[in-house]
Amino acid sequence: MAAFRGGGILYSLPQKLLAEFIGTFAIVFTAAGVICADQYLRAAGQASPGLLGYAFAYGLVTAGVVSALGHVSGAYLNPAITIGSWVTKRLGTLPALFYCVAQLAGATAAGYLLVAILPEAAWRPVSLGATDLAPDFTRMHGMLLEGVATFFVVLVYFAAAFDVEGAFRQFGAAAVGLTVTAGVLLSQPFTGASLNPARTFGPAFAAHHWINHGVYWVGPLFGGLLGAVVFDRLFARDPLAI
Repeated sequence: MAAFRGGGILYSLPQKLLAEFIGTFAIVFTAAGVICADQYLRAAGQASPGLLGYAFAYGLVTAGVVSALGHVSGAYLNPAITIGSWVTKRLGTLPALFYCVAQLAGATAAGYLLVAILPEAAWRPVSLGATDLAPDFTRMHGMLLEGVATFFVVLVYFAAAFDVEGAFRQFGAAAVGLTVTAGVLLSQPFTGASLNPARTFGPAFAAHHWINHGVYWVGPLFGGLLGAVVFDRLFARDPLAI
């Protein structure tokens, strides 16, 4: 695994899948949980995290788990990154499939744990933080916005993880987290800011909220695929891995 390689330690596939499960769990648990906390505080008439709180929580947890687990599995933590890595031949077919399953399983486990922990009054009104479109935002616009935001997340991830001579490689996890934060600040009012099909899938599965669900697969997967190909064809300088 070339992504965020460290120490020369070889990890088994089960260890990598566990890292993907835990990392995606952390992202979804935090991102969806902040939406529920915001709802709970608003209902109580107290100050709430709001857009900035959601953006920074999502970005910080992403940076944290990428930094902590990147040397184990590459810390893809997002089917859009996984598919982009598969298309550019940085990840084999079976590992890519297993990674996606682990990511969706981690997201689903996070959703169900939030349901078990939080008061229903906190998560039910916001469908457990499941992403959805603003009333005046079309599905096409939603796919485009999610796609553009995910394009930059994947492009920055690839630059940080796969460019062995990249100027900011050692700060790659922070760069990815900051890009997620920026994408959330832009897209949250319109699409709920998924940027990651697993981020949408886990809460949707646990809360049975599938409205406009396809937007959060088509947009991020297409944008992520484009980001991966653009980096691979125009900027990559290292040999392909796996």
